[in-house]
Amino acid sequence: MPQAVGMIETSSIAIGHEAEDAMLKAADVRLLVARTICSGKYLVIIGGDVAAVEAALAAGRAAAEGVLIDEMIVPVAHPGVFPALANSVALPAEQVGALGIVETFSACSIVEAADAAAKAAEVTLLRIHVAMAIGGKGFFLCTGDVAAVRSAIEAGAAVAARHGILVATAVIPNPQRELFREYI
Repeated sequence: MPQAVGMIETSSIAIGHEAEDAMLKAADVRLLVARTICSGKYLVIIGGDVAAVEAALAAGRAAAEGVLIDEMIVPVAHPGVFPALANSVALPAEQVGALGIVETFSACSIVEAADAAAKAAEVTLLRIHVAMAIGGKGFFLCTGDVAAVRSAIEAGAAVAARHGILVATAVIPNPQRELFREYI
């Protein structure tokens, strides 16, 4: 599993593809997500060791000069970030707890916010959704006991607020099971 996660967001789909190619050629990184996102932008998320992700991001920045909207690196990502990004989290029914949500105006920032949340408290990251069909915004979902979820959401929200892109948060202490149907 990769140690670091990095991403770039470009205002051009064509240049975004060029940046993705440059990133993958620059270093031994794993492509986690590459796709168009709302309002005609392109997003690339990679994982790997810190030096490789940094080298790949440098190549992506150079290739995306003039169209780079945002970039981000989390050098030591929480292991729960990767399955949540891949939307591949399976949750045993007995682990269903409170549901926490952080929503941001930015795709890049939600990964950093989710990482902070997972590091702050004993929660399971269920999903990190980056910009697809939600107007370029991002959100993450987590579950655990109520106190842990509150702590995690506070930590994630603080990261998003520091960047000035926090939209909203929610903690649902006793959610209906249907809210977890994708994960159980």
